[in-house]
Amino acid sequence: MPNTKSAERRARNSARKHIQNTSVKSRLHTLEKTYETALAGGKKEDAGAALRNLSSALDKAAKSGVVHKSLASRKKSRLTVRLNKSSVVAPAVGC
Repeated sequence: MPNTKSAERRARNSARKHIQNTSVKSRLHTLEKTYETALAGGKKEDAGAALRNLSSALDKAAKSGVVHKSLASRKKSRLTVRLNKSSVVAPAVGC
């Protein structure tokens, strides 16, 4: 239990921020799962759209301090590499 009025305020603010942060993180997980299912299903256009939405959400979360900016950058980079690898067409044999 907080002992001072300022500590009570900090506890209230902390609880409010915790709820908001968990909401944002849940949304990030949902967007990432949408991207994964589109990529696994071979729907490259849907995966590209999901990646754009996820990148935007990661940038916003990093800007507000929910996730670290390095984490957002690393995830965007790795997901983009996966999308590019899946869209590479196998070279023709014997040309």
